[in-house]
Amino acid sequence: MEFKLSEHAKFQLEQRRIKIEWLQQTLSKPDRQIVGADSYGNTHYLKQIEEFECRWLRVVVNSSHNPQRVVTVFFDRRLK
Repeated sequence: MEFKLSEHAKFQLEQRRIKIEWLQQTLSKPDRQIVGADSYGNTHYLKQIEEFECRWLRVVVNSSHNPQRVVTVFFDRRLK
């Protein structure tokens, strides 16, 4: 699958010091994938990142674009 980063996602990666490798791992081999997870119909990819205190990385993807667009990326504090 191909993904394109939105400007917001690029900014969040830099601002939150999220490694591009973690993003790629989450998209290619998520621990969880939730289709239609929000009111916009986006797909949420989740992966526990051992290198970062086992916190959960959430990558939100708009799949209606071609290539699919990464909307945002963040460590989800709600998941433990």
